[in-house]
Amino acid sequence: MPKRAILALEDGSYFVGYSFGAEGETGGELIFNTSMTGYQEILTDPSYKGQIVVMTYTQIGNYGVNPEDIESSRVQVNGFVVKEVFFRYSNWRAVKSVHEYLKENGVVGIYGVDTRAVVKKIRERGVIRGVISTEDPDPASLVRKAKSIPDISEQDLVSKVSTEEIYRWNQGEWSLEGGYVRKEGEGPLVAVIDFGIKLNILRRFVKEGARVVVVPPKVAVEFVEKENPDAIFLSNGPGDPERVIAGIELVKRFLGRKPILGICLGCQIIGLALGGKTYKLKFGHHGGNHPVKDLRTGRIEITAQNHNFAIDPDSLPPDVEVTHVNLLDGTVEGIKHRDLPVFAVQYHPENSPGPHDSYYLFKEFVEMARAGV
Repeated sequence: MPKRAILALEDGSYFVGYSFGAEGETGGELIFNTSMTGYQEILTDPSYKGQIVVMTYTQIGNYGVNPEDIESSRVQVNGFVVKEVFFRYSNWRAVKSVHEYLKENGVVGIYGVDTRAVVKKIRERGVIRGVISTEDPDPASLVRKAKSIPDISEQDLVSKVSTEEIYRWNQGEWSLEGGYVRKEGEGPLVAVIDFGIKLNILRRFVKEGARVVVVPPKVAVEFVEKENPDAIFLSNGPGDPERVIAGIELVKRFLGRKPILGICLGCQIIGLALGGKTYKLKFGHHGGNHPVKDLRTGRIEITAQNHNFAIDPDSLPPDVEVTHVNLLDGTVEGIKHRDLPVFAVQYHPENSPGPHDSYYLFKEFVEMARAGV
């Protein structure tokens, strides 16, 4: 028989379900993801550090887990909430179940709860902290624990997911015949500042012919000064962008000296460095099929997203242009400097398994890096 588990929220509500993955207790900020596929990429996305992910799609785990569809080397979410989990899977690439995967990584999951009710509560109330437990049977006790969890803005999450070492990357895109292709680029050298990098971003740069070196934030300024890369890329990552002082100072220091691109957290960091402000969204944007409009061309891109903060457009100085907006709520999805080679997008153009409407941004940046300042 499956073991009983409880999901308790700080507002006093709780949901009783069953345990999968690791047994134990975990807490974090609850967010929901609307994607129908890609749960393995979601689980391994470092931007989810500190959060419990609730999947709106009901059937999770039916195609199992494989060693290739990952965005980092381990599961990053604090906890996982689903309506229905498949302990038996069917896919020729799969090697284990999502239950086994979470258990190996020590991540607590709960299934059999009314995820629609959980998502409705998040949408109506906004950000909410929660605890999943297979150990404590007292909902009131778990509610108190949920209330004691520090706000995500008070936590230094980037340091928990960023690399400690400088390393080169040469893995390109995946092929049916041979898996991921190793490719030594001959193009410009891009210094990727790792605040919680998704591996598919690195693969896209390799695909476009760039040479890629990944750098910890704490030594980024020193590395760029010494090694003189052709361009700087600021990655995605978890938490409040205002806490990422090293990233903000890096952009200020090399503004106008190097082409710079940022994605997600990197976009927010660039916005702050250029003089703007950021704010926390009511419940964030997480999932697929978010329509984004390129204000320069009128083109609509279908995008994947994963962010809790956004740039306040009214705070941006006159020399910074908003280039993309979210058609669901009008929030900023892209900015660029009017005179300098600096631009950023809030969504994820690299996303796997998709959509792929925005791959062109990597090509544009690599060409910018070739051209120099």
